[in-house]
Amino acid sequence: MSDPTIVSPASSNVHDETRSVVKAAGLIGVATFSSRILGFIRDMVLARLFGATPAADAFFVAYRVPNLLRELFAEGSMSSAFIPVFTEYQTLKSKQDAWELASAVFTTLLTIVTGITILGIVAAPGIVWLLAPGFHDDPAKLAMTTLLTKIMFPYLLFISLAALAMGILNSMRAFAAPAFSPVFFNIFIIGCALFLSPTMPEPILGVAIGVVAGGAAQLAMQLPGLRLRGMLFGFRFEPGHPGVRRIGALMVPSILGLSVTQINITVSTILASFFAGGPTYLFYGMRLIQFPLGIFGVALATAILPTLSAQAARGALDELRTTLGFGLRMILFIILPAMLGLILLRQPIVHLFFEHGTFTAHDTAETALAVLCYSVGLWAFGGVRIIVSAFYSLQDTRTPAISAAIAVAANLVFSLLLMSSLGAAGLALATALAAMVNGGILVAVLHRRLGGVEWGSVGRSSLRVLIASVPLVVVCAWVAAAQFWTHPGDWLEKSMMLTMAIGLSVSGYLGVHAVLRSEELDLVWGMVRKKLGRVIGR
Repeated sequence: MSDPTIVSPASSNVHDETRSVVKAAGLIGVATFSSRILGFIRDMVLARLFGATPAADAFFVAYRVPNLLRELFAEGSMSSAFIPVFTEYQTLKSKQDAWELASAVFTTLLTIVTGITILGIVAAPGIVWLLAPGFHDDPAKLAMTTLLTKIMFPYLLFISLAALAMGILNSMRAFAAPAFSPVFFNIFIIGCALFLSPTMPEPILGVAIGVVAGGAAQLAMQLPGLRLRGMLFGFRFEPGHPGVRRIGALMVPSILGLSVTQINITVSTILASFFAGGPTYLFYGMRLIQFPLGIFGVALATAILPTLSAQAARGALDELRTTLGFGLRMILFIILPAMLGLILLRQPIVHLFFEHGTFTAHDTAETALAVLCYSVGLWAFGGVRIIVSAFYSLQDTRTPAISAAIAVAANLVFSLLLMSSLGAAGLALATALAAMVNGGILVAVLHRRLGGVEWGSVGRSSLRVLIASVPLVVVCAWVAAAQFWTHPGDWLEKSMMLTMAIGLSVSGYLGVHAVLRSEELDLVWGMVRKKLGRVIGR
């Protein structure tokens, strides 16, 4: 059942690089796990304080605007376009040339994003009018959404600069500071919700202020790492710099290509405004999906992009194919069981984490249905992140953009077809189906471009994952069938039951992999054992 090797034996260099990717992904995963835990605490606090009220709907619609622009101009297109070019400068040119490029990009980015932020604040009423047509009959709700949008727009400026800092540090294989910086984002939101909101005339305004303060903290967290590597951003306004022009050329199509998920979520948010509580149900549903996706999918994609970019810069396409195949195997090793667990335990998880205060049992049922619909596409969300990284390492942003445009159109069609029968959950299912369409197109094109990516090995690995998931399915189905999930109270007992379910599921899953002599498990366990040996040795 196992493959003879997890990487091609043709190159020891590839083997070392895949181990480096696993190590980096592990570090990013730990940091992201910490951030996601705080994110859950944040969401629990917001659910308790605001539930699925009009104030919550207004906040989540308003937050969608700067968050979408963050994906479009910052963490999405900026990172994907900057890292390959900056890596090429480091590989083929001097260190000074690379730093000059970074400073030129910093100054250009600061200028553009400042302009967008000012324009966004001025145009906030029109933006909200377009994004929330379901709010048109509620002037108070529309006005609150507009005010929240104005308050949170400066978040875009801070998070854009933070994303550039992350790109520089990741290109230099420094992953710790960028990975841990979102922790401070969540800390500021929680703190403002608990301590600032009660002092505000409208409590939700305190949360919006926390978003902006958290974005500033993410940037500040990474500045010491840049200083240690001999650089802080310098002002070098040079939009005609060859590297800046190349990054700009790559960014234009990647704005759509990498951010297809955010665009689809935004389309869903617009349509969800016609359903009472719809934006809130979709937000919390996507938050649960983003927990495994952020910890493992984003971590692996972040760790693998510098390696793929370096291989592409050297023209080592054989190594790139092997690394990409390895990335797909590892993402499926983690994401597929997470998908099954979320599908089966969706009701207990939503009930335990969110059904407090003003968040009702009805809200739990609607959010759990959204989780189910999002979950069926979790494997596609994760796989697309890895595959898109391969395209960007080749400095091809056009293909993902075309694929994304098709996926956005598919999402709109699916949404209009499903929302009448499934409500807000139909919009979640449409987003999942669109991710599958996007992934299918990208896989077909990449296969033709690279001449294959060890699909046989990926298929055998997926089969092992499904076999190993049998104990997980049995345990999760048994726990989910318990009657006390529909009853209030008994939070300690419910927490212990959910913890036991997750523990037994993970143990059973890894145990079957051990019996099957899974090479994926062997590699991960080897890295863990090596790390533990170093810690004990100290």
